[in-house]
Amino acid sequence: MLNIVILDRDTLPDQAFQPKCPHTLTEYPYTEPEDTAERIAGADVIITNKVVINAQHIADNPQLKLIAIAATGYDNVDIQAAKAAGITVCNIRAYGNESVAEHAFMLMIALMRNLPAYQRDVAAGVWEQARFFCHFGAPMRDLNGKTLAIFGRGNIGKMLAGYAEAFKMNVVFGEHKHASTVREGYVPFEEAIRRADVVSLHCPLNPQTRNMIGEAELQNMKPGAILINCGRGGLVDEHALIAALKYGTLGGAGFDVLTEEPPRNGNPLLKTRLPNLIVTPHMAWGSIEARNRLFDILRENVERFAEGKPQNVVV
Repeated sequence: MLNIVILDRDTLPDQAFQPKCPHTLTEYPYTEPEDTAERIAGADVIITNKVVINAQHIADNPQLKLIAIAATGYDNVDIQAAKAAGITVCNIRAYGNESVAEHAFMLMIALMRNLPAYQRDVAAGVWEQARFFCHFGAPMRDLNGKTLAIFGRGNIGKMLAGYAEAFKMNVVFGEHKHASTVREGYVPFEEAIRRADVVSLHCPLNPQTRNMIGEAELQNMKPGAILINCGRGGLVDEHALIAALKYGTLGGAGFDVLTEEPPRNGNPLLKTRLPNLIVTPHMAWGSIEARNRLFDILRENVERFAEGKPQNVVV
């Protein structure tokens, strides 16, 4: 009998969580950091999306057997402490490839066509005052023949490349910043930045990638280029981005992630009302289909562990 505790149930679909193994289940809609220790006491299985499980939590629960993360990223769990304690940690993989890639592609095409600017003009009554049947304001560009530079060649990056190629874009994958060698099938970081009409980021956030796009990179991008970030907040210097959008030649930016989430302390991208900036609230991953896949995989992760055949194991 597994004692299962879900710490942030409201991040999951509204379906009954019923793994096919003997268990008891305690669900919390949301867990504040100060409540975590009390809520996981005695748990055999912890399910967490973003609630932090640290080394002390692990040390205080020698009965703990499995930490099932309801996401792909696992930086909210002390992996080394779990490994040392013999606790299995598993995550969710490949559930939202289509959802994130489609969202990035939506942002790309909306900004290339300057959709937000035209929505603003229509709402302001500009079309109603037009002399002719149409109104041309902000420039619109086709994707056909443009170059897309993707940083991050995982499942999402490769799926986005397929969408772009269907629209007859030229796709390149950018090498790591400051890489000493360039892998086959990649182009150097600086070259990818210079060549791209659109740059799309699908990288993990780590010391090597933090602020990988800053003032220098923004200045080196083509006039009118578009920057998309559906990867992680912190990959881009947000203050430098605002300056490039306001005073530089950057054509637009579409961001689904910010450095702090939720942005309770504000964020420069939220304070600025620009027609060439689209910000969405970290929901690119969350199509109905993707969330249902995540839920199914999470349940299977627990079931497989109970059968002695763990899957999607991090450690």
